Amino acid sequence: MNTKSAARSVTERRLEERLLLGRRVEGDRLVLADATLLGALDGSRPLTAGERAALQASPLTARRLRQLALGRRGAPAGAAHTNPSGWHGSHGRLRAASSGELAALRTDDGWFTLHFAAGADEKAGWRAILQLAADAPFAPALLAARAPLRVLDGAGNTILEGRLDADGECEAAWPFDAAPASHLQAAGAAFAVEPLPG
Repeated sequence: MNTKSAARSVTERRLEERLLLGRRVEGDRLVLADATLLGALDGSRPLTAGERAALQASPLTARRLRQLALGRRGAPAGAAHTNPSGWHGSHGRLRAASSGELAALRTDDGWFTLHFAAGADEKAGWRAILQLAADAPFAPALLAARAPLRVLDGAGNTILEGRLDADGECEAAWPFDAAPASHLQAAGAAFAVEPLPG
């Protein structure tokens, strides 16, 4: 490839990137969790066809992907100053057999379990409890750092946010009107656990 065509190729890519990132879509929101985007960036979890389509339809999510990519380039290896454990997120899906009420869901890597506990009565509502597996390779570092985490549904809504206690658990009131099974089915039948900065 000669210098002139290489320069044109770089210029065309930059123009395409500006067009994609610069456009605005009414009602746009983040449609993919950071953990999903980071997995795509490092090759540990390729995007599904549906996730690629969602990314292309959401300029806000595309800008977030770019921001994460630039942050990874500029960050020191392992980004130990923000995530001492080296863990970048875990994902889980509702299985086809997940019907009726859910007691718990496990991430695909087996490192986290998201439990659902119904209150004693309707006023008490549901509770969501995130539990870290004691044998997760990053568990000691994550617990020692008391790193903040969040759990997102498949639509990017926050289910819970907080820090793991000494037992490797974090608990919060279920933030949605619908019961966990119904809500998660409607929100993409997926969830993600990801680290938060700070």
